[in-house]
Amino acid sequence: MAMKSFSVFFFVLLLASPILQEAVEGGELGIVGEEAQDFGSGNFDSAPGVETLCLFPKNSAKLVSAGEETELLVGVENVGESPVNVIAITASVHLPFDHRMLVQNLSAQAFNNASVPPSKQATFPYIFAVSKYLQPGTFDLVGNIFYEIDQHPYQSTFYNGTIEVVEASGFLSVESVFLVTLGIALLVLFGLWLQGQFQRISKKTKRAPKVEVGTRTTDTSLDEWLQGTAYTQSASKSKKKK
Repeated sequence: MAMKSFSVFFFVLLLASPILQEAVEGGELGIVGEEAQDFGSGNFDSAPGVETLCLFPKNSAKLVSAGEETELLVGVENVGESPVNVIAITASVHLPFDHRMLVQNLSAQAFNNASVPPSKQATFPYIFAVSKYLQPGTFDLVGNIFYEIDQHPYQSTFYNGTIEVVEASGFLSVESVFLVTLGIALLVLFGLWLQGQFQRISKKTKRAPKVEVGTRTTDTSLDEWLQGTAYTQSASKSKKKK
């Protein structure tokens, strides 16, 4: 029941985005480099009575552009009797088929004097950016939040799931140039093939049957057969008249 009410509260906070900055009571944000403090060097248990949720605001598809900042929100509910002092949030990127294969450790985000009183909820923003050289594809993101209760360190995993890394938006990318070049080359080859087919068809249609043209000769045997007939006599008379 507590988890259900926490979920409702968390999504109500998203609808009231101006209030999100005030959710961390008296807290300040700060980016901590990997060399300054390694929050992930120790593995701590999660504290009983502390519930966490994670949401990618305005990014339900969980698309992460390589080299660009991505924001997620971590909701914390304290159902215990002591205040929860939030220290930092860290995250890392792993291969989806084997979490032992670490792809990248993301920057830690520290919270100074941030606390969640008993029976209260709070939302903490976490902004991260994967390497711009990371190839597009599906990866696993593991996010942890570190906190103290009565000076005892704890940590809770607020997200352990997949993200889709995509290329940063730009005028032209390397893959886009390759695909465009390949498409143009295929179109040129197809055009040359069509041109060859048209030329072959036109050559066949232009060819005509050969006709032998010669002089007309009179068959002497026919003349001999007509000699002495009325035809030869009339022909000779016509010649004399001329």
